[in-house]
Amino acid sequence: MPATVIHSARLVTGGRIHHDGWVRFEGGTVAETGAGDGWRATVSDDPSTTVVDAAGAWLTPGFVDIHVHGGGGASFDDGAESIRTALDLHQWHGTTRFVVSLVTAPVDALCERVATVAALMPDDPRILGSHLEGPFLDVAHKGAHDPALLRPAAPTDIERLLSAADGTLRQITLAPELPGGMAAVRAFSDAGVAVAVGHTAADYQQTLDAFEAGASILTHAFNGMDGIHHRAPGPVAAATRTAGVTLEIIDDGIHVHPEVVRMIFAAAPGRVAMITDAMAAAGSTDGDYILGSLAVTVRSGIARLADGGSIAGSTLTLDAALRRAVLEVGVTVEDAVRALTETPAGAVGRGHDLGRLAPGFAADAVLLDDDFTVLQVWTAGEPVER
Repeated sequence: MPATVIHSARLVTGGRIHHDGWVRFEGGTVAETGAGDGWRATVSDDPSTTVVDAAGAWLTPGFVDIHVHGGGGASFDDGAESIRTALDLHQWHGTTRFVVSLVTAPVDALCERVATVAALMPDDPRILGSHLEGPFLDVAHKGAHDPALLRPAAPTDIERLLSAADGTLRQITLAPELPGGMAAVRAFSDAGVAVAVGHTAADYQQTLDAFEAGASILTHAFNGMDGIHHRAPGPVAAATRTAGVTLEIIDDGIHVHPEVVRMIFAAAPGRVAMITDAMAAAGSTDGDYILGSLAVTVRSGIARLADGGSIAGSTLTLDAALRRAVLEVGVTVEDAVRALTETPAGAVGRGHDLGRLAPGFAADAVLLDDDFTVLQVWTAGEPVER
C-alpha cells in the first residue's frame, strides 16, 4: 500500500488542536505526525507517496459509532448485504469503525445475527463487533423494542449468545434490576463484553451497584430511563458520578435538549460518547420502515413507532452530530471530536489502536471544511470512494 501524507491541516487529536499539522499513513497505520514542513522530508524519501494538501481544513481521527442500527435504507438486522449498505452510508459521513447494534429479537434469531456479524469481521475492518440492545430490558422503558420479546437474562441465554458471537460480542445493553440482572452484568463483563445500563427502571443506587459489578456504559443517556430528579437522581447521575463510565448521547436535537447535552459534557469531561442510534432511514427518505419487528414512520427526519409514537432511533450521522455539538450546543472542537473518536473507542476496549491520529494507531481520518462538512474519509489508510 503506497504511503499517504496529509499536510497543512488543523489536526484535532488527543484533546488538542495542532495547527499546520500533518500525518503520514503507511500500511493501514499512522507512521508519523508533526507540524510545519517536516512532512516534506518524508515525501522526498518515498516519491511514490500520495500527498494531500488539506489547505487548512480540519483533520480528525475517523469517527467510532458504538451504537448504530442501520442507514441508507438498510437495517443491520437484515443480514450481511444490509450491514454493508448501512456501513457504506455512515462511512461517507466520517464513521470508519462500527459496533453493529441489533435490536430485541428472539434469542435464536440474535444468535444467528451475532454469528453473521462475526463472519463479516475478518474481511471488513470497519466492524468492531456486535452490540445487543435487548432482549434483557425493562418493559416500562422499552422504547422501540417489542415488549413481547423482552425477558430477564437467564444463564443459558448468556451462554448461547456468547458462544454464537465467538468472542465478537463487543457490547450489551441490559436492565440490571431485572431478575438475574446483576449476575448477567458480571457474566458478560467477565467475558470481556462492555456492559451498558439502559432501557431500565434502575434507580440511582441500583445503577451504582451495576457499575460496581462491571457495567461501564450508560446507553443513550436520558432516553429509556428515568431522568434526574432532585430527590431521585437516577441512572444519569450515577453515571456522571462514577469514574470510568462512558455516557452515550444522541445529539440530534430531538432525543436530548441542547442545554442538557452541554451539561453532560461539563459533568463528565472525557467520558461522553456521541452515538447515532441510527435506523435504516439515516441518509434515506421519510417513509415507513421496520425496526426489529415494529413498524416505524419517519417524518421530517424523525423516526417514531407507528403504534404509540415513541421515538424509534434516529436518522443522525456523526458528522451532523459534530456540527450540532460545536455550532449549536457550544462544545469545543477538541471535546466534540474526542466524543466521536477516542472516548467511544476506549469504551469498547479499542482505545489502544483507534480514536487518535498518533503513531501506531489505525490510519482512519476525516477531513472536514470550516463548517464540519466531510470532504474526504480514509479507513485503514485507504481513501473512501462515494
